[in-house]
Amino acid sequence: MVIYVVMAIIAYLIGSVNFSVLISKKMAGFDVREKGSGNAGSTNVLRTVGKKAAVITLVCDILKGIVSILIAIIVGKIAKNISPAILVEVSAIFVVVGHTFPIFFEFKGGKGVATSLGIVLLINWKIGLICLIFALLLMALTRMVSLGSISAAVLFAVLTIFIRDSYIVEFEPNFIIFGFLLAGFVIFNHRTNLQRILAGTENKLSFKKSEEEEKSNLEDKKED
Repeated sequence: MVIYVVMAIIAYLIGSVNFSVLISKKMAGFDVREKGSGNAGSTNVLRTVGKKAAVITLVCDILKGIVSILIAIIVGKIAKNISPAILVEVSAIFVVVGHTFPIFFEFKGGKGVATSLGIVLLINWKIGLICLIFALLLMALTRMVSLGSISAAVLFAVLTIFIRDSYIVEFEPNFIIFGFLLAGFVIFNHRTNLQRILAGTENKLSFKKSEEEEKSNLEDKKED
């Protein structure tokens, strides 16, 4: 029991390192939570800071999930009388909780999609790739990141019922419960997006220069 608690704390602290806030402050001089949608995630970084910052944020957030799972796997091989699957699941849930409610950033974080992607790809590469491709196709068709994220989360939960191979640790039935817990948490984090999707008012992704980039360019031209 102690090992599970320790792993939960480690994963939560890793998740609490919010790269979108750190990168936006470093590259643009402001907290991304004070701009755009107010969300501390790569999509809002893209809209308010730019593509380079968004890519860095996305990669770092994915790595948070991957690192947490790798630590859980290493601990699972060393510790005795524990379930490696449950240890991985605990790590996965708590790194997303940390990302959403980061102790280092006033408990105001992101929605955990990129971190969840890292988790899913590592736990089961087959399910992860299916969900990733599905999400990207849906995002490309609708230009709504939130819709792709929510749909992929639901698909992940459903696929855990039918796919029993390709897990990084030995499959246990509790992976199905884990799948629905993770999906439920992602949907909960997107509850306002879901309301806007149903109302037809959800923001759509644009690859044009962000408002902040345009302002910066205008200021540079004035200085020239």
